[in-house]
Amino acid sequence: MAWLRVQLSEEEQRVVNEERSSHPNPRIREKTLVIWLLHNGLTRQDAAKIVGVSRATVQRYVAAFRDGGLDGLRQSSVNRPASEMAAYRELIRESFEKQPVRTVAEACERIFQLTGLRRGPSQVRKFLKDMGLKFLRVRSIPVPPKKIWPSTSKPKRLFMTPN
Repeated sequence: MAWLRVQLSEEEQRVVNEERSSHPNPRIREKTLVIWLLHNGLTRQDAAKIVGVSRATVQRYVAAFRDGGLDGLRQSSVNRPASEMAAYRELIRESFEKQPVRTVAEACERIFQLTGLRRGPSQVRKFLKDMGLKFLRVRSIPVPPKKIWPSTSKPKRLFMTPN
């Protein structure tokens, strides 16, 4: 494949200049900065050093620009699959608020009864945390002893004073 020399039109230069400093997504700002540096004559290796990415990443940015222009550069191809439990989010929340669970294992079992989806403790713990539910630590309340032992009835002196 031929080496693509990045040349931006006047309109593209204006858009890249604007987006490399003010786009809300930091990854898009990084991509437009790389394209801007390449347009200004830097090598791919130098642009990678300045931006703080690898040369292969710069190559991917250039390929996205070559294939789709600035719109191709703005697209994100990050694969974030949605959890199957997400469809049951409100049902799970209502059930847990109505009758809280004591352990993660109990939460796993309740989710299985409600949805038919069996998940491990780590997945359930992460899902519940993402929903905003918190695990509360339960501790015993100290109770004073019922009997007073002779050894604890009188405080002992640590130092004796001469009489």
